[in-house]
Amino acid sequence: MASKNDSEVRLISECFIKPKYEVEEWKTPRCLNLIGGDLIFLSMHYMQRGFLFNMPTTSHRFSINTFLDKMKHSLSYALDYYYPLAGRFVTVRYDDEQACSIYVDPNKGPGARFIHASAVSVSVSEIASYSPLVLPIIRSFFEFGEPGVINYDGHTRALVAIQVTELEDGIFIGLTMNHSIADGTSLWHFINSLSEIFNSLDDNMMMTTKLSHIPIFNPVLPAGCSPIQKLPYLELPEEYIRRTDVDPQLSQRIFHLSSASIEKLKEQANSERGNVGLGQISSFQAVAAHVWIAVNRARKSPLEETTTCFVAMNYRSRFNPPLSSDHFGVMILPILVTRKVDELLENGLGWVAVQLHETISANDEQAIEGTLKAIMQKPFVLRPDDITTESRQKQRLVSFAGSTRFDMYGPDFGFGKAVAVPTGYSDKADGKVTMNAGREGGGSVDIEVCLSPHTMLSLESDQEFMAFVS
Repeated sequence: MASKNDSEVRLISECFIKPKYEVEEWKTPRCLNLIGGDLIFLSMHYMQRGFLFNMPTTSHRFSINTFLDKMKHSLSYALDYYYPLAGRFVTVRYDDEQACSIYVDPNKGPGARFIHASAVSVSVSEIASYSPLVLPIIRSFFEFGEPGVINYDGHTRALVAIQVTELEDGIFIGLTMNHSIADGTSLWHFINSLSEIFNSLDDNMMMTTKLSHIPIFNPVLPAGCSPIQKLPYLELPEEYIRRTDVDPQLSQRIFHLSSASIEKLKEQANSERGNVGLGQISSFQAVAAHVWIAVNRARKSPLEETTTCFVAMNYRSRFNPPLSSDHFGVMILPILVTRKVDELLENGLGWVAVQLHETISANDEQAIEGTLKAIMQKPFVLRPDDITTESRQKQRLVSFAGSTRFDMYGPDFGFGKAVAVPTGYSDKADGKVTMNAGREGGGSVDIEVCLSPHTMLSLESDQEFMAFVS
């Protein structure tokens, strides 16, 4: 297979999509302020998720124009429910305080962005292979795939964008969303709504059913926290919004673990944990422990040094009563577990899984509210320098994102089940691991791993790790 690059992607058309109707409740300015975790993500990249489909094999002739028209109407209807996504960020400056705050103006800007492109020299099988030869072109299947676009750019760029790319024998739908207004749960909530609307449209492009899950825009504010949260500067310093690109030397690979392999890992972790008085080790904790250990082996990390595992935890379910997954926003908190490398390698899977389990379990409602309060009372933005490949390697960091609970292969846009649901090119970094549900379901997992080339080779040669990979 020859190497593929962005020169093979041809832009055909582009436009902006507005909500189908005006929504009265969103006419009031400053309905949605960026708070806490929203602000932290301003220096990071947009979220990107793609859907790879084979071209329909039915007898009737497929019309790309009809499909595009239906997608545009679906997006317009979706924006009626997700009205803030049609807007842009606005910064308010407080000169006397040397501070600023940011909010979403749903009525600012031309709306969501929609792109139609073509890459007819690229096949579905080539993209599905996820070969290093096709990775450069995948970034061109998403809006904002170019270097340096960050969430702060939501002041002038769309907060959500869809790109439909025609392939030699299929279709790629790339969806991009600003990570300072939504987390992964909310991204998938939007995707599922878009699919539901798409399938409800009649021949006149009218919705025939009501949306089953309405997004809730009601941010969590602990007692004593203002809905307007101010950053301690009039303008974000350049060090916070410096445009950085993904390290071009990174190697990426997807490792597939069958449901049987997941069950074996979970059984092993629970059998090795000893008489620790805690609940069952979960599948996620077992897999995360397995990967954390293996990456440190592959890195040949010094035994006397420490290594950190980062887990992005969705805290909706940790309240009593739990928040619905319909709650839209950035509702994740970082869970950090730091241990010595020799402890990981010597104590094994069960012990490492217990470390993750205990730390995650300790984050109950009271702990979460305390963390949120601390973040919201002193808002900050993560600096790009804190998440470079060099800094991550220095910390021997392994970070976990994504969720196996997302129904990734459920969205239907008229092509049947997706062949693959790849991530885009954003926020790739050494030691980043994205966990997704496997295509065949049943508890199988796809693990997308980003590492330096020599570390990836070591991981692929690690028999203990690869024994669970199919």
